[in-house]
Amino acid sequence: MAGPVPTGRFEKRTPRRVPIEISRVDESLFKEKAFTENVSPRGARVLTKRAWQPGTDVLVVCSQDAVQLRAKIVYCRDSGIGRFAIGLELSASAGDWQKPLRRA
Repeated sequence: MAGPVPTGRFEKRTPRRVPIEISRVDESLFKEKAFTENVSPRGARVLTKRAWQPGTDVLVVCSQDAVQLRAKIVYCRDSGIGRFAIGLELSASAGDWQKPLRRA
């Protein structure tokens, strides 16, 4: 009996919409505001307005959770809704993304 197909992920993704800013590490003047679709301590799926090149090193800033991390874009796909879905592999853990949102 065959087991589940491996996805290459070691940690569970949690659906969570988090506002972020993303920019190339070597070109911080251009920043794009975006939202995550799902997150894990070591990665995220993000919806952006433009296509990003896989392999690009980026800076991800999430002021809501006071998180600023470097990441690598591992894929970029047309989402079919006028946006692009990009996969981010974070260089360090962002475990706070998995906690429930704070209420004001």
